[in-house]
Amino acid sequence: MEDLKIIGGEEWCVFDDLGVPAIKARVDSGAKTSSIQATNIKVYSKGVEEWVKFEVSPLQENRSIAIECEARLVDRRMVKSSSGISEERLVVQTPLTMGGETFDVELTLANRDTMEFRMLLGREAINARFVVNPALNYQVQSFSDEEINRKYKSYFKEKSGLKIALLASNPNLYSNKRIIEAAEARGHEIVFLNVELAYMKLDAQAPEIRYRGGNILAGFDAIIPRIKPSVTFYGCALIRQFDNLGAYCQNSAEAITQSRDKLFASQLFSKNDIHIPITGFAKSPMDTKDLIKMVNGAPLIIKLLESTQGKGVVLAETNKAAESVINAFKSVNTNILVQEFIKEANGQDIRCFVVNNKVVASMQRQAQKGEFRANIHQGGKASTIKITAEEKKLALKAAKVLNLAVAGVDIIRSNKGPLLLEVNSSPGLEGIENATGKDIANAMIMAIEKKLKFTI
Repeated sequence: MEDLKIIGGEEWCVFDDLGVPAIKARVDSGAKTSSIQATNIKVYSKGVEEWVKFEVSPLQENRSIAIECEARLVDRRMVKSSSGISEERLVVQTPLTMGGETFDVELTLANRDTMEFRMLLGREAINARFVVNPALNYQVQSFSDEEINRKYKSYFKEKSGLKIALLASNPNLYSNKRIIEAAEARGHEIVFLNVELAYMKLDAQAPEIRYRGGNILAGFDAIIPRIKPSVTFYGCALIRQFDNLGAYCQNSAEAITQSRDKLFASQLFSKNDIHIPITGFAKSPMDTKDLIKMVNGAPLIIKLLESTQGKGVVLAETNKAAESVINAFKSVNTNILVQEFIKEANGQDIRCFVVNNKVVASMQRQAQKGEFRANIHQGGKASTIKITAEEKKLALKAAKVLNLAVAGVDIIRSNKGPLLLEVNSSPGLEGIENATGKDIANAMIMAIEKKLKFTI
């Protein structure tokens, strides 16, 4: 016992034979076999032996890196998931190096895209080699960010010439970090530009955009706008200016403005035969009772026109409560929409992520108990879902009507069929990437390449 090395609850592992220079593992003595994240799994024969080819994305924070691996197949096992569903898992054997010690380990190939760690180190690998102290981390080897970047440098493509700007407000948001990673992984130069630190020179002869301290922003091939609602007006002015300077803007200022105006967007949907929950809009408090009646009475939804992420959305459960809320909003000259409540949806909605007229990922969001809003920012839980052909058609049509190349389309299932709730021009990536395991950031960058007829 005294001769055994102490390892922590998290450790770095190296698989030289697989070509994986470093992967962070959660140490779990409760699990018998170790497992590793694997996709595109294919079994093939090598002589009399069965082998497996698969791809590993070893860095949780960077899905754009995928390493092609192969190893000998040693077993097929039925494994029961946390939801109680049994499925067959392939098991391979390969050498593992930890802290200078190398030994063979069995790994089940599993889809761990939604897990915090890309690898789990089980007790078969630990037994008679290590003692686990879960209060510690990285006891046998530790790699700095710089060392990890060096180890994975060869997996990043060389600069290709496309110059992209991400126009947003917070560089530390998951979505923005993922888009930057994806662009760099495909060999592009990408810079983060804070909307509020850029300013314009409007001139017929020499129009300009400058940035904090007078630096002229020029030569961008593409702009990815991620404009928060509070800076929509100024952000869209910047997008128009970049467009005037010849840069391709993934979502145009006009498309973003239309999507942010919930009333105008609802009118466009209605005009184009896109089904939405019955929606009412009125100016005068004199019409409140009839407005409520028009959307089939309470319970009903009351939405501020500028609401986002479920904020500014109220459920009125009785006609009297609805009257009170509507008149209170109107008394302070706030514009609202009144919308029928789809009770049969049971607090669920569907987010479809559309990129260049294609649904690249879909997730179902379930509201918390006692909550009617399914938004992730309101505590909603996400899960994968297979959408119907009708729902796909609805999502694509909604994005097309608003002329959005990138859109988050929210749909609700009702007794009348799928209904469109709203379309988001700056949809978040975190919830849907984690729920589906899809590399949506990469799809956004590839869409820009296709638009600009750029080939790597």
